[in-house]
Amino acid sequence: MQKQTQHTYLTINGQEIPIKIYRERRRNVRASVGKKAFILRMPRLLTRVQKNHYMKWFEDWVRKQLQSNDNVRNRFDRKVYQDGDTLRVGAREYILHIEYLDRKTSAAKQYGSTIHLKMSQHLNETETQNSIRTLLSRTVGNDFLPYISARVHRLNERHFQKKINKISLKYNHSNWGSCSTKGNVNLSTRLLFAPTAVIDYVIVHELSHLLEMNHSPRFWRIVAKAMPNYKQQEKWLKEHGHMCDF
Repeated sequence: MQKQTQHTYLTINGQEIPIKIYRERRRNVRASVGKKAFILRMPRLLTRVQKNHYMKWFEDWVRKQLQSNDNVRNRFDRKVYQDGDTLRVGAREYILHIEYLDRKTSAAKQYGSTIHLKMSQHLNETETQNSIRTLLSRTVGNDFLPYISARVHRLNERHFQKKINKISLKYNHSNWGSCSTKGNVNLSTRLLFAPTAVIDYVIVHELSHLLEMNHSPRFWRIVAKAMPNYKQQEKWLKEHGHMCDF
């Protein structure tokens, strides 16, 4: 029997907190805080009474972490969007106009500084907020793409002079950016919430892969030549990156 993984939520103080439950070959129970979810590891062979006992213990543990640790609370304190809210991304502000309609799909369209979201009324609260985040990311990403593309080309001309095929902004949580051997540069829309110097660092990092497609010492020398203080920007991402999100 292999390790079993369950992705679900705990509702604490009206907020849905993402959790991962691992049932694996082990004797003890362990709880920890991950980047995107609270994690519970349990033995595979437990009775229903034991499972319920440990789930109750885990829920109490998660609640205490959220109450006592500001960093943990900020990491999982996701925004809840309502009609009329203002969304600030970098130096730009957007007014949100949200309608709930009898439709199967949801959509968003930008009109100047207003983003009009037409949401399906058949979604639950979690599905609605997740859909809003995805739509906002896509819309704001399209609005910022010319600005980000200009920065990518400027940094490329200054430091690398390599051929760039395509530049994309995507709602990516697994990394801040990527670069393919074909010259496709992908950046996460979450990066739009970071300072300009941090954005430039991620761009330089990805463009450096056009010269070295790995993270060898040579790669880091290329990064350092283009941005000598890159470690400061890396530190910012490690300390504040969890707050960069829609």
